[in-house]
Amino acid sequence: MVLNKKRFAMIKFSEIQVGDLLRADNDGDILEGEVTDLNGDEKQVCVNTGAQEFWYETNQLSPIPLDENQLLNLKFDKEENGNGTVKYLKGAFRILIPAKGDFSKMELWYRDERRHIMQPINVHQLQNHFHEMTKVLLNDESFN
Repeated sequence: MVLNKKRFAMIKFSEIQVGDLLRADNDGDILEGEVTDLNGDEKQVCVNTGAQEFWYETNQLSPIPLDENQLLNLKFDKEENGNGTVKYLKGAFRILIPAKGDFSKMELWYRDERRHIMQPINVHQLQNHFHEMTKVLLNDESFN
């Protein structure tokens, strides 16, 4: 997907893991893609945007803000609760937000582990939490 040419916030190399979804600036075109490899010596990240796989410097990469569309693209199911909260489910993994469209804070849980996130996060950060908690990569594959 090609996005507008607006610049986005830079991302730290230490936050990036293989499988993460990021935005890459390819000569002014912002493309979303998946990290396929990391070069720690050069601090470069290989990203597959669907059209090509290319190495990027970290200043050419930016995070994808987490929102409902991103969760649905990652094959989460949505449940609206009577108290106004919204729960997103993928397998036994759960995300609870305080109100529809409010990703300013959230609760993540998987089995007996719970994490309280008190600020907005990006897709790659959710992917990293998901992997730490479940030992499974979070991508757009369904668990069904």
